[in-house]
Amino acid sequence: MPPNKDHHSRLTQVNFRCSDCGPFKADPDRIVDAPEDEHHPWRYYGNCPYCSRECAQASWERALMKAWKNATGPKTEEGKAASAANLEGHPTKEESLRTRFNAMKHGASAKVAKYFPAKPGKYALCESCEVDRFWCASQPCCVKQTQNFMIHHAAFEQKKPGLLSEMHAEMQAAIFSILQQIIMTIIADGVKIERPVFHFDENGCLHLGEYTDKETGDKRMLMDVSAHPLLKPLTDFLSKNSMSLADMGMTNKVIEAEDMLPGQIATSAAPAISDDEYKRLQLQALQDLAGKVQRSNQLTNQDPILVDFNRENGGSEADVIDVEAKER
Repeated sequence: MPPNKDHHSRLTQVNFRCSDCGPFKADPDRIVDAPEDEHHPWRYYGNCPYCSRECAQASWERALMKAWKNATGPKTEEGKAASAANLEGHPTKEESLRTRFNAMKHGASAKVAKYFPAKPGKYALCESCEVDRFWCASQPCCVKQTQNFMIHHAAFEQKKPGLLSEMHAEMQAAIFSILQQIIMTIIADGVKIERPVFHFDENGCLHLGEYTDKETGDKRMLMDVSAHPLLKPLTDFLSKNSMSLADMGMTNKVIEAEDMLPGQIATSAAPAISDDEYKRLQLQALQDLAGKVQRSNQLTNQDPILVDFNRENGGSEADVIDVEAKER
């Protein structure tokens, strides 16, 4: 029976319960008025389809009808005002976060279920997972993968990359552990791998490549030498994770560049000119300066205003500055 059923009208479909045969649902065979029941003023009886015994309406359905009748909310104006006052200040910040968390959880669970449905013991992560297997089997998706989805969704929605710091730190630690294992394997096996040269004939028989040593007459096997197959993954890991010496600033070039102070000339930089060239340019500048001073003195002595001033005041000619450049 739906919750919005009109309780003031008779029911057409009723749930009955036979003490011998169990529950069944059917149209009532007999309806009795029951005005003493305020929630529903009728009682229903039906014949069991198996034993034909008359059975009363199921007690749980009568209880639900009473609960639905009472769950109508306030009816007076005072009650409605009090109910509206209870909503003031809600939802609080904590309630909003809880609602958002539940929405993200259900949405993320629906998305994760497409890729990681709950399969206890079927994923590689299940071996170290501490979640109960029986509880995990009843979930729509993997709980651990749902947590990863939720953390990434929260980080991108809030634009806070710091939420992924712990996860990325664990990932980098795992990558570094893998690198260590690769390096240890290469050291144990050696940087080169020797394999015998072989081929298959038309009949599918295996033939090894051999040759006879002319000096000793012994048969020797042809060996194919190749680099260790883990060297390439090692270099890829180092370059893609910025773990090379240049990326970490551990090369001589980077260290020398960091040691230089602002305005300090690098010791490795080649001089622009030699010492002899610098002295020659300095001497040339002094010689040019002497000519400029002489021309300036001539212009000063020929200035008509200065000549008239000296004549009226009895002054002498302007002092002459003589410059002589000598090379040491």
